Amino acid sequence: MSNPYGRWVKQWVALFRKGRQLPLGGFGPDGTPPPLRRDAPVALIFSPHPDDECITGALALRLRWEGAARVINVAVTLGSRVGRRVARWRELRAACRHLGFETVRTAPAGLSGINLHARREQPKQWRASVETIRGVMAAHEPRVIILPHPRDWNSTHEGTHALVRDALKTMPRSFACVTVETEYWAPMERPNLLVESSAAEVALLLAALSCHRGEVERNPYHLSLPAWMADNVRRGSELVQGQGHAAVGFVFGTLYRRGLWRRGQYKAIKGQGLALSAREHAERVLTM
Repeated sequence: MSNPYGRWVKQWVALFRKGRQLPLGGFGPDGTPPPLRRDAPVALIFSPHPDDECITGALALRLRWEGAARVINVAVTLGSRVGRRVARWRELRAACRHLGFETVRTAPAGLSGINLHARREQPKQWRASVETIRGVMAAHEPRVIILPHPRDWNSTHEGTHALVRDALKTMPRSFACVTVETEYWAPMERPNLLVESSAAEVALLLAALSCHRGEVERNPYHLSLPAWMADNVRRGSELVQGQGHAAVGFVFGTLYRRGLWRRGQYKAIKGQGLALSAREHAERVLTM
């Protein structure tokens, strides 16, 4: 083959096929995160489904493994398939053990009807779900809240954004936190944070994601995560730092939109965004 990229592409295909043969969960985590200081702030991840804590978890992983925050994953739902919910909770706990995250369940089977249609048509049930999320916030007093952006295509992702925002509006005006919006199903407008992940961190995210065995057996999306993270760097170099900006030297990255919740309302962070390298402390993101 005269095309010099031919062998390189073939190696990509071979790596993907080899990945299909790797075990799905069932193995222990590589080490444990460092102990947290007693006054470490809390980061709450509001995950629409079990697995979102891994897919968009690069920032949370760095916060926990750098000892900067106690990370708690809030299982907003346990998926739409009733018969899979017990297994999905078990898979989620295994994944969080790899990542060093704690887990909170909103209800024994997770919340139901977390979508914009239910918000409009089932106000009583929606208010009860909002109260559940408000209770989680009040119990943990987070410094940072991680949630999907409002147009992340999937109905439960969009519903989770609305649910968390509605719960924030019920908190006392004295409550303040950093908000970090995530993307997966659809790109967000105006991301302002690109977080680099090292090869070791990506491997840890993949190991945790493989614990969601019932999902990745159906669709091996864990194997495409490194490619998605590499493309985030392509997009993020200019989306975060400005059109025409030179590419950052990251291989893997995740895009976020950081904002502030203060005095009962959301405040956007203006100015040039932040490309956070693996050499910098992720605790910078917690600044309010």
